[in-house]
Amino acid sequence: MKKIGILFGQERSFPMAFIEAVNRKSNGNVVASPVRIDKVMQGVPSGYDVIIDRISQDVPFYRAYLKNAALCGTAVINNPFWWSADEKFFNNCLAVRSGVPVPKTVILPSHDLPADTSDQSFSNLTYPLDWDGIFGYTGFPAYMKPFAGGGWKHVYKLHDKEDFFRKHSETGQLVMLLQEEIVFSEYYRCYCIGGKYVRIMSYEPRNPHHLRYSADFAPSDERLRQMEEIVISINRLLGYDFNTVELAVRDGVPYAIDFCNPAPDAECSSVGEDNFNWVVDTAAEYAIERALSNREGEDNLTWGEYVRSGAGKFLFA
Repeated sequence: MKKIGILFGQERSFPMAFIEAVNRKSNGNVVASPVRIDKVMQGVPSGYDVIIDRISQDVPFYRAYLKNAALCGTAVINNPFWWSADEKFFNNCLAVRSGVPVPKTVILPSHDLPADTSDQSFSNLTYPLDWDGIFGYTGFPAYMKPFAGGGWKHVYKLHDKEDFFRKHSETGQLVMLLQEEIVFSEYYRCYCIGGKYVRIMSYEPRNPHHLRYSADFAPSDERLRQMEEIVISINRLLGYDFNTVELAVRDGVPYAIDFCNPAPDAECSSVGEDNFNWVVDTAAEYAIERALSNREGEDNLTWGEYVRSGAGKFLFA
């Protein structure tokens, strides 16, 4: 019997619905349940063919557990090694190299010195930075947000350089991005599962959180195809099995605003019943697919095209 586990934190609606959907759809060939951990020993398999990870970004112990499970043959969704390495600034750099439109973005050193460092730790950093060059590149208004994610926490809209310096002084040891504002006419949040299944959802980030999925943009068939291609391209490059991509449309061009969301919101109360049912059913079907194709003791992770291309050059050089 193939086993699928889901590792989660405070959320309840998605994990329980996912478990029920897997057990209903699997025809008795696969069973799903919450992951149970009573000890973690090096090199010992987890007992799961597939684990859906919804919480390790907040719990380092879980991330270590998942890496060991993956090493022993579990298909962890998402790949915990890549998730540990990934961050939003790199994603934007990769998008630029791949021809995907993104806002002009700059990474900034933290305002406060990181723990266990001093001024001498930054001998290679010019001070002051070329603020005029930075502000000329992004323009104002601009957005500042943590380079490593964190939902909507510590996100600032900045109107001028005085506003920037005032708000940047509040960010402590966080490494921040400064990003061009995209004044959009339409905005979409797009689930992507398995690098092939896409759900494009109208989304209004300027609304209160509980009303953001109440937008009713009506994209043409051509725009839908264009956005689906962007979403699939990004997720195949990065190697995410379960992710969301946010697209802001300016002057007819979809800009990828945020596409590093490997544990995206899937609570029924926020995404709405139709979107919730789609993500539950699609995630369940994909997890079953991965469980049935699991090769015991082998590497069953998804690796993105960027990593596979680089590894291939090294292996065959």
